[in-house]
Formats: sequence, C-alpha cells, structure tokens
Amino acid sequence: VQLVESGGGSVQAGGSLRLSCVYSGDIDSRYCMGWFRQAPGKEREGVATIDSEGGTRFADSVKGRSSISKNNPKKTLYLEMNSLRSEDTSIYSCAEGRVGGSCFSLTPAGFIYWGLGTLVAVSS
Repeated sequence: VQLVESGGGSVQAGGSLRLSCVYSGDIDSRYCMGWFRQAPGKEREGVATIDSEGGTRFADSVKGRSSISKNNPKKTLYLEMNSLRSEDTSIYSCAEGRVGGSCFSLTPAGFIYWGLGTLVAVSS
C-alpha cells in the first residue's frame, strides 16, 4: 500500500484546509486509516482515524473543528480542519493499518503503511 498526501500549505489562523491522501494497493477489509501530525521537536500524535465500519475518532485538540472522511471509489482519505491555530502547524501524514487498539486510541504504533507527509503552516 502506498499513500501520498497533498493539500498542505500556509494558512492564516482562523482559516480552513482540506488534506487529501490518495492510496494505492489493496487495504485490509477491516482497515483503519488515520491522520497524524508531528511538529518540530515533538512526538508524532494522532489527529483522527476512521475505520471500515465508518467509526471516527478525533484528538481532543481538534475535536469539534475537524472531520475525517473517505471516498472509496477515489481511494482517497480526507481531513478537513477549521478554525486553524498556530499550534496546528505540523507535518501531517496519513497511515493505514487494521482495526484495533491503535485505531481507537489514535496511537501511531499499530499503523503499518505511511505517507511522507504534507506541511501545514498556520500563521497568526
């Protein structure tokens, strides 16, 4: 499975963006796909996940201002974020794995395939 992110860039605080992740290859029938981010000097953290049953989870830091969705025919995963803040500045990566604990807890460890990431820079 290969994943390629796009949609990052420079955004003003308060603005919105939509990230896309196009994947190729066959993903697990009981998949979990997610968005993660890593700011300079910080550990990678989970942002949102979506599983094969349509369940979604969000980090507290983005809850209420983010949505995650998946277009199966287009093989594309999306992340939409509103009311962006300077602390949202990070490299955002998408990942794919199987449904399990990591999917529900938004931890990177259980995800197998990763994209290279796209940079989001929020200026105040």
